Amino acid sequence: MKTMTYAEAIRAAMSEEMRRDENVMFMGEDVGLYGGAFGISVGMLDEFGPKRVKDTPISEAVIAGAAAGAAATGLRPIMEIMFSDFFTISMDALVNQAAKMRYMFGGKAQVPMVCRTPGGSGTGAAAQHSQSLEAWFCHVPGIKVVTPSTPADAYGLLKASIRDNNPIVFIEQKLLYRTSGEVPVDQDDFIIPLGLADVKREGTDVTIVTYGRMVQRALEAAEIAAEKGISVEVVDPRTLQPLDKDTIIKSVEKTGKLIVVVEAAQTGSYAGEIIASVTESDAFDFLDAPVQRLCGKDVPIPYNPTLEAAVVPQVDEIVAAIEKAVNRG
Repeated sequence: MKTMTYAEAIRAAMSEEMRRDENVMFMGEDVGLYGGAFGISVGMLDEFGPKRVKDTPISEAVIAGAAAGAAATGLRPIMEIMFSDFFTISMDALVNQAAKMRYMFGGKAQVPMVCRTPGGSGTGAAAQHSQSLEAWFCHVPGIKVVTPSTPADAYGLLKASIRDNNPIVFIEQKLLYRTSGEVPVDQDDFIIPLGLADVKREGTDVTIVTYGRMVQRALEAAEIAAEKGISVEVVDPRTLQPLDKDTIIKSVEKTGKLIVVVEAAQTGSYAGEIIASVTESDAFDFLDAPVQRLCGKDVPIPYNPTLEAAVVPQVDEIVAAIEKAVNRG
């Protein structure tokens, strides 16, 4: 095990896969000489050269289109969109082309491309650089969506994503980049399969399902609840598409209570899909309290730090939801 930051784990995963497979390449705005807007790719240009670490024009449409074409013709591109908000400019290539090719060509075409991007709020980047848009991509058949919350998960899931033969949107909550944790880089081929959830904390009274930055807040809230005698289980799906429904359902059947916490704006958020997967299953009969969802407010992300914090779930709100669930049960 090696202690690494989330950012270092992502760089390690990319570099190891590029050493393993010469068809893997990395492309995006300022990812070469500058090392990426968040410093993720520092040093990669020196090791792999400009043919495999490519600075692109400032055009997300070009990046996604080039990646889709490269993937369909035999390469395995990793593309970086500097902020997830800018996916709006690349949606045609990703949604109408990359996501559809394998299906429309009867499985004869493969599109092994990974679309890495930082998402979410918390850096004071305001409304056009702070959105959580994962639900958009989950709605498109043919795209897989990954949302790691720890350095180890980022490392193992990114390696699995690079080896997958489908387009993958890999969302990195930007406040996680400097968080640290143990990563099993010394284990041969440490891969986390896509579609496998992780129980980050076991409990018996309440289930919280959450992902990305909210996992840390849920775990902190669970610690506070434990001091009050409440046992909270925290389930991190890690991948939203495909979603590991079985692990979530099993947890809810054990606890009888469900809280879903997401940073994204509530209306149309992926929280609804998680809740539906439970209420449409046999786990519905085990619920002894109303399901709760804690989501971002339905407003653009403010620039002001106090207002920015106010529009996404905080630890005290999660604790209050836990207590409410227990009191209603």
